[in-house]
Amino acid sequence: MSILTISLKLYFNMSFYMTYLARWPDYFHLAQGPGNHIMGYIMGKVEGQGESWHGHVTAVTVAPDYRRQQLAKKLMNLLEDISDNIDKAYFVDLFVRASNAPAIKMYEKLGYVIYRRVLRYYSGEEDGLDMRKALSRDVDKKSVIPLKRPVTPDELEYD
Repeated sequence: MSILTISLKLYFNMSFYMTYLARWPDYFHLAQGPGNHIMGYIMGKVEGQGESWHGHVTAVTVAPDYRRQQLAKKLMNLLEDISDNIDKAYFVDLFVRASNAPAIKMYEKLGYVIYRRVLRYYSGEEDGLDMRKALSRDVDKKSVIPLKRPVTPDELEYD
């Protein structure tokens, strides 16, 4: 794990990563390159009930030397495939800083839409965007119909 902390920025403490790995192993993937260099990772989970049953991208990170090589797309596709084909989820969602234009653009290219704005979601009072991509189970694409008003973090549903 020391290579991970050197090569990639860790956004959470190690116990958080280990909890995800133990609870949702299918949603935790590491991409390694030549010499076992860590190129990137994705971690997520599956949660919700009924038509809110969905895959969630908690983090997707690619080391600077491996960016612009479609690695994030491959990792996202892997998580989406697991959510769609194994867990039969209705959609995949993620949260991104409203100021992170490059990430928003990448997610939009991958088929994600801005579902709602979450006011003051991030530290520093920055808004977050809840982005979603409908999966095959959501035939009518109801899960990606944008909300007309922003929400606050306490209005979010967590399982």
